Amino acid sequence: MSFLIRWLVTAVAVAAAVWLVPGIELIGGDSAWVGIAIFALILSLVDISIKPLMQLLSLPITLLTLGIFYLIMNTAMLYLAAWLANGLFGVGFWIASFGSAFVASIVISIVSAIMNTLVAE
Repeated sequence: MSFLIRWLVTAVAVAAAVWLVPGIELIGGDSAWVGIAIFALILSLVDISIKPLMQLLSLPITLLTLGIFYLIMNTAMLYLAAWLANGLFGVGFWIASFGSAFVASIVISIVSAIMNTLVAE
């Protein structure tokens, strides 16, 4: 899958998470779509570069917990992407609590999976 399609799918998934999950907000008013696009770009880059290494390092814990730790890894990548987006670009992606980030990572995973099947090449 090309990176542009992955970025657009992630942007739709992040927009769904911002819309559905209480505690996940994008502060920016009229420029909300720009913030979602920038955050989705950073989340896509984190998923391509850092996430595979973290999955490899956490493989024993993931096997021990029968895959549940993978959800924690997705939440950590969401926190990392939010930290980078706020620090580098001042996007204003706000996560209220770990529970909100956990639910948002599940929503992003589900919406991404659905969108990936719809745009499968």
